[in-house]
Amino acid sequence: MNNQKQQKPTLTGQRFKTRKRDEKERFDPTQFQECIVQGLNQSGTDLEAVAKFLDSSGAKLNYRRYAETLFDILVAGGMLAPGGTLSEDMTPTKFCLFTAKEDLETMQAHAQVFNKLTRRYKYLEKSLEEEIKKLLLFLKGFTESERNKLAMLTGILLANGNVSASVLSSLFNENLVKEGVSASFAVKLFRAWINEKDLNSVAGSMRKVGMDNRLLELFPANKRSCEHFGKYFTDAGLKELSEFVRNQQTIGARKEIQKELQEKMSHAEPIKDITAYAQEEMRRTNISEQAMISMLWSSVMSSVEWNKKEELVTEQAIKHLKQYSHLLKAFTCQGLSQLTLLLKIQEYCYDNIHFMKTFQKIVVLFYKLDVLSEDAILKWYNQAHLAKGKSVFLEQMKKFVDWLKHAEEESEDEAD
Repeated sequence: MNNQKQQKPTLTGQRFKTRKRDEKERFDPTQFQECIVQGLNQSGTDLEAVAKFLDSSGAKLNYRRYAETLFDILVAGGMLAPGGTLSEDMTPTKFCLFTAKEDLETMQAHAQVFNKLTRRYKYLEKSLEEEIKKLLLFLKGFTESERNKLAMLTGILLANGNVSASVLSSLFNENLVKEGVSASFAVKLFRAWINEKDLNSVAGSMRKVGMDNRLLELFPANKRSCEHFGKYFTDAGLKELSEFVRNQQTIGARKEIQKELQEKMSHAEPIKDITAYAQEEMRRTNISEQAMISMLWSSVMSSVEWNKKEELVTEQAIKHLKQYSHLLKAFTCQGLSQLTLLLKIQEYCYDNIHFMKTFQKIVVLFYKLDVLSEDAILKWYNQAHLAKGKSVFLEQMKKFVDWLKHAEEESEDEAD
């Protein structure tokens, strides 16, 4: 037997020479820029020819790699250095957004070039959005005319859905805000956007990315109020945008108040403290008594876990609402507030099926505790009720309403 140790095989490798075409392309935007500039200069000011050139060049040039360079050229005529100045070592193109005529029609035509390009090469959509965010940060480096054109273009791109409203975040840059650049730019941007789409569409786009509640940030902290925003944009001819922001602020304030009310109730704070808080917030935010009674009702009803059994929930509701009757009474001084509360009760009992038979008992309780008046109940019964569960609730209230009418007639006879 051969005891000689067998030698282990060794791996020998062969070095292959890497072919030039297999090497990763070095990042060199200069050559890319020269190709784009040459093509744009040949297309001239004919935007149709520009769009065709860009469409065909996408098959030969690496748009994905050089997207930022491409959009810099289309907007500013060349590559932009940080701050918004053109790089001096490259020849700018004769054609770009910044050298175009400053009017809405021309900007709409330019927007179509971007629209066709991103529709043809879908991967450029994200790059265009990033480019707009960057350009907005560079606003101080542009002339007033260049800013105006960029504002109009951005408004139209937003309206067309080429970019999302998240690009507006760049306008909240502290330096731009401080020098008034953001607010001035926003006026022209929103004017173009609303010209293309109605305010509801604009509001929807902003709401989708959480920009609807941030517009006050276009102004420095010492001017960040609805009053200042309203005057600035109304004077600029954008009254509807001013009203939208005012409504948004009101909605935001109401959400905060509602949250705080629920917090106080969950911690079983004294009724007098909750009442004082609600009264102070009414004064501070200038919301109506009707709005406050709606919030209080919602908070009161969501501050407890309700029994799912119909026969037990009524007893639980009466006990719970008795506890908060003084709070509700403090905000039903007006007949309209009482009617608002009645409608809220009707809506709640309809939406929560196990409360359907509890409606009449809640109304009678509030009548006895002076939260609701006879006039408000009769008005609700005769004409102001909602369609929700109408037949059920009117039937429940029939005997009590008849009793109210009878008592009213008796008191009139006594008075005679």
